[in-house]
Amino acid sequence: MFNPLSPEFQRNPYPTYDQLRAETPILYYEPWDLWFITRYEDVRALLRDRRLGRTMDHIISREARGLPPTPEHLLPFRKLSDHSMFDKEPPEHTRLRSLVHKVFTPKRVESLRGRIQQVADGLIDAHIQRGEMDLLEDFAVPLPVTVIAELLGVPETDRHHLRPWSNDIVKMYELDHTPEQEQQAIQASIDFAAYLRHLAEARRHNPQDDLISALALVEEAGDRLTMDELISTCVLLLNAGHEATVNVMGNGLWALFQHPAQMQRLLDQPDLIPTGVEELMRYDTPLQLFRRWALEDFTYQGMAFKQGMQFGLMFGAANRDPARFANPHQLDVGRADNPHISFSEGIHFCLGAPLARLELQVAFATVLRRLMGLHLLETPAYRDTYVIRGLDALRVGFTPKTSG
Repeated sequence: MFNPLSPEFQRNPYPTYDQLRAETPILYYEPWDLWFITRYEDVRALLRDRRLGRTMDHIISREARGLPPTPEHLLPFRKLSDHSMFDKEPPEHTRLRSLVHKVFTPKRVESLRGRIQQVADGLIDAHIQRGEMDLLEDFAVPLPVTVIAELLGVPETDRHHLRPWSNDIVKMYELDHTPEQEQQAIQASIDFAAYLRHLAEARRHNPQDDLISALALVEEAGDRLTMDELISTCVLLLNAGHEATVNVMGNGLWALFQHPAQMQRLLDQPDLIPTGVEELMRYDTPLQLFRRWALEDFTYQGMAFKQGMQFGLMFGAANRDPARFANPHQLDVGRADNPHISFSEGIHFCLGAPLARLELQVAFATVLRRLMGLHLLETPAYRDTYVIRGLDALRVGFTPKTSG
């Protein structure tokens, strides 16, 4: 029986996905009031289907849908969501994405390559003489947090706040979050928003060469980001900008340890790192599910759906669909035909995908090049979550040395 909260499923959901795709590719799960979609072509089609959206608020209010108003204690968290392009639909989504894209450009991202390499080497240098480290806590976490903090312009003395704030906020995207996690997310929303408001106001008066200054000043046809939109954009860039990198790094290295021949291919052929990164994102994607709401009544695959119904588009299931990927359960770091959907598709395709890819390519290349004799010190375990899939820790040993 399908139970996304069972320990067995969270350890390895892929056999269950195989069964669902074959027997019930569109499954209603009553405990969460969700229609789960498992086949690649269905997930891809519905990601692009404008009859579905990330929110319904632009076409019908909560009250008109028979829902109670947002509880007052949740308003700080909802305020971040309500002003974020992540939870907007056109025309507001189009407007916000256009403004942010004017400053978060491919050129700006590519200019970070040297700095990303410098940060990666510095993190390895800090541990290489010890001969062991937690590749999550000591490397995969601080690398993207440092990069996005520098990109935004967060002073070094304040950066220790960012990861805890982000950790607390993203727990709200789990479908079974607890009241305690909800309260932590609310407090993190209050603290993070207050901090960014103060920083953004300072940058508007005294611009620096950073992304917060650029977002504060960006303008298109006389339109600018409001302060609430700027704050929500910065929170989104931090949360999305490091969660994916951290969990692809952890899940990906764990996959390579379980497939030593594929790890050896990357060691022998470093030019395979780019395709290897794409394969690791497909093989054990960190974002297992993305939600959508039906914006209108519609029919799909002969099934009638009503406005307001919720859909869980299962990226993890789609990325292992044998109808699209040859030998989908085989890890192949040289896989050429690999149109995975780990960054989503359509208008909500991940804005930070170029930065995530750059960070991951540098990160995997640096770890494999510099940590000789890399081996596990203990078998890792997945966190007790479903939507965001990642490890608790990844403790490794290697041959100590003093230079790269």
